[in-house]
Amino acid sequence: MTTGQSSKIKSMCVVGAGQMGIGIGLVAARVAKLKVQFVDSSPAQLEKGLQFLDKLLVKDMSKGKCTEDERSEVKSRISSVSSISEMSNADFVVEAVSENVELKRKIFAELSEKLPLDTILATNTSSISITKIASAAKKPSNVIGMHFMNPVPVMKLVEIIPGLQTSNDTLATTLDLAQRMGKVTTMSQDVPGFIANRLLMPYINEAVIALQEGIATKEDIDTTMKLGTNNPMGPLTLADFIGLDTCLAIMKVLHNELGDSKYRPAVLLQKYVDAGWLGRKSGRGFYDYTA
Repeated sequence: MTTGQSSKIKSMCVVGAGQMGIGIGLVAARVAKLKVQFVDSSPAQLEKGLQFLDKLLVKDMSKGKCTEDERSEVKSRISSVSSISEMSNADFVVEAVSENVELKRKIFAELSEKLPLDTILATNTSSISITKIASAAKKPSNVIGMHFMNPVPVMKLVEIIPGLQTSNDTLATTLDLAQRMGKVTTMSQDVPGFIANRLLMPYINEAVIALQEGIATKEDIDTTMKLGTNNPMGPLTLADFIGLDTCLAIMKVLHNELGDSKYRPAVLLQKYVDAGWLGRKSGRGFYDYTA
């Protein structure tokens, strides 16, 4: 790929059919008009993800933002398989699995074996070193970070993170593709947490510590930050939305990689994750969503 060649990208593969992966694939199919194939080793997750994708389209139809014809057109561009070995060749791949460096490296090694060498491989990691992930690929110069924000169809930003090995052509093509997907891009150095989570996660972690220490109730912590600093939601509500397991994983990356005690994850955050209280997706986090 050379500068400006994202127009030659006609197909995308998204590895991981969770909320992030489904959102990325939906925007690629709907806005950039790409053929999109989802890969997930869990058939149940694939089914759940595709149902969620259709639910988003139906919701937009009810708001007059999407027609039945557009819904059908978008769905006609989408397919799914349950393993990398089954996937079709794609011009561009986005990996969107959990924040586990060894899992991501394994996936990039498998993608390198399966796909043509010139395929661009992007990771949606929100904190892990792009350079480390890229070293597992046969052609590290074609690996880049493409950190979408949740929920992807709504949030305009994508952080672009070149690794040490990332080529200028890979960077230019990725920036251009993000624009085709209707996104605004910022660029970060390949450092733990990049821009967004280097700032956001310590803020959330400090809110958990405030709750842990009994400084205030969860409601008062969230209300103070909503009404006092004009944030759309408080830090504990936001943590539940993101997923407490994801917040914990990112804080561990920051703490381990940067070695500063100010990034140490809150004890209460670890306890909630140990209890399986992961936020909205599990029905309970700092708040109860079962009602």
